[in-house]
Formats: sequence, structure tokens, C-alpha cells
Amino acid sequence: MAPVGDMPTAQAMGQSFTLANMVPQASEHNRGVRAKSVEKATRNYVKRAVGDVYVTTGPVYVPNIAQSPGIGPGQVRLPKYLFKLVYDQSKNRAWAYWQENSEATRASKPIGYSELAKRTGIEFLPGAIPGD
Repeated sequence: MAPVGDMPTAQAMGQSFTLANMVPQASEHNRGVRAKSVEKATRNYVKRAVGDVYVTTGPVYVPNIAQSPGIGPGQVRLPKYLFKLVYDQSKNRAWAYWQENSEATRASKPIGYSELAKRTGIEFLPGAIPGD
């Protein structure tokens, strides 16, 4: 789920197209809102940041992966939501982009780290106390 535009070499770009780095996404959402309001915004932030910035991207299956709809002969599961967590270590600040995996999804403001942890049930930054 790391975008090809963030890869530093041709080899890394090729490796970003493996199945380990992808989930089924609504195509218009992926090419449109996600590319412009999530990926581009994150990339621009990282370029101007002073210290290290950590980015975690992932799918959220509702109610769980086993009960999510599937596509194709292998029934590859469709995530209901996609998130991108951005953590600026030097500022101890974190936020997340949270979007429904749908063609109708529109750009929205990021959510706070604590809200992402609540929605996913995952503590992504144990030991860190990022401000929302």
C-alpha cells in the first residue's frame, strides 16, 4: 500500500507492485481523492519535515476480514476503509487519513491518532504519546 511515487529506485518501484503491497481499492478513489488528498499531502509533508516521519498505511475490514465481501475466484477480501497514519517524531505529532474504500468517497480532514486507535483497536505507536 506504499505508493509507487514514494519509491526511490526503479527496483523499489517494481517491488511496490507485488501482492504484499496491495489490497483491492475502488479505482476512481485510488486514482483521484486518495492520490490527491492523501498520498500527495503526505509526500509534501514528509519533504518539508525536519526530522523523521513514519507512515503506516493499511486496510480495515468490517466487521472482520473473514466476513468482508470477496472478489474473484480466490475471494480476495475487500477492505471497507483505508487509513494512512503519519507520525512526525520530532514534533511527537500524529494524524491519520481515514477513507471509505468507495468510488463515492470525497476528501475529508484527517482524524487524530487516538481516533484511529479507537476505530481499529490497534495501538500503532506504543510508548509514544502523540498529540491529536
